[in-house]
Amino acid sequence: MRAPVIHLFVSAFLLTPLCLQAEVIHLKSGRTIWADRVRENGNHLEYDVGDDSYAIPKALVERVDAGGAPLPTASPAQDVQDVPVPNSPQILTRDPVLTDKIIHDGRVDEDQLLALEKGGQAQTIAAGYLIAGRFEFEHGNFPKARTYLDTALRSDGQNATILNYYAALLVKTGNAQEALPYAERAVRLAPDSPDALTVLGYVQFAADRDQDAIHTWKKSLELRPDASVQKMVERAERDSAAQAGYSERESGHFTLRYEGKQTSDALRGQLLAALESDYDELVQELGVSPRNSIAVVLYTDQQFFDVTQAPSWTGAVNDGKLRIPIQGVNAVTPDLARVLKHELAHSFINQLSAGRCPQWLNEGIAQVALSRKPAGGALPGPARDSV
Repeated sequence: MRAPVIHLFVSAFLLTPLCLQAEVIHLKSGRTIWADRVRENGNHLEYDVGDDSYAIPKALVERVDAGGAPLPTASPAQDVQDVPVPNSPQILTRDPVLTDKIIHDGRVDEDQLLALEKGGQAQTIAAGYLIAGRFEFEHGNFPKARTYLDTALRSDGQNATILNYYAALLVKTGNAQEALPYAERAVRLAPDSPDALTVLGYVQFAADRDQDAIHTWKKSLELRPDASVQKMVERAERDSAAQAGYSERESGHFTLRYEGKQTSDALRGQLLAALESDYDELVQELGVSPRNSIAVVLYTDQQFFDVTQAPSWTGAVNDGKLRIPIQGVNAVTPDLARVLKHELAHSFINQLSAGRCPQWLNEGIAQVALSRKPAGGALPGPARDSV
């Protein structure tokens, strides 16, 4: 019964405005947690998300803001999902009046788009549908944005700006592999555009092509310095250095990377078996499955924190890849099993919500996915992760 309920809950969230009041816990790490209620208990803050309760040390908390509506912007794969789009889309400037015709009263005017189509001017049609697609993209209506951008591409498939938006949209909705040819074509059409290069770098990073992403981002930085791009280069370089000499093993739905000296064949087999079992359960519970193979990287503790820059209490990170510290671990313990399923649930939720599920809801649903009573009898406690 839980699967349809969860699917309906997420779908309802995506289709309706969110007006529930919440309390916001601001952590010193920069992360925020949206909660229904927050209360003090000794050295901890306890908070409720739905029917579940959690606790966090006060030492990690900067402040708590009471009241407010949570914004649907954060996701477990924050760095990958926050794909930049062109800052100066040239196609939009050809007719400065066109934007006001297409967008007014806070919505897209479908009648104006139909009028453009009747006019038969391909570039004008492309411009109008790009304006509409960009508007829906920026407002998180990704299915509608893709419909508009599809039409823009059919009208002008050689426009780098349209290709960049389309590639960014595909990454936002978990389709990095599908986005690659569009981002690559944009760079071929505009090889000196830092915007096109930046988007291609994010697509490559999301598609697990870190070295290509580093090379592309550096070319973008040569054309235009950008602090956020530089930060991503540094992160990708840390990750690449940590994984130098790593081996790789694949299963039906996962690509596992590991340092041979730090893990045994038995542990790696147990990890993949646990993940595949969790995968099958989550398909049944959530009614959706990620389209592409999921990368799982095993680190020594120090490598994990060097790469992710996560706070010291973090048990794992899901930023599009499942990053797991395993130093001293010889078998899949119940605690590690909970972490694996919890982090994997974030990947499923991101797929189901097309990247639009806010952090507080994503975290709550991932906890619900852990609530099924295991064979051992006791219900699992909340996993400690960083999203």
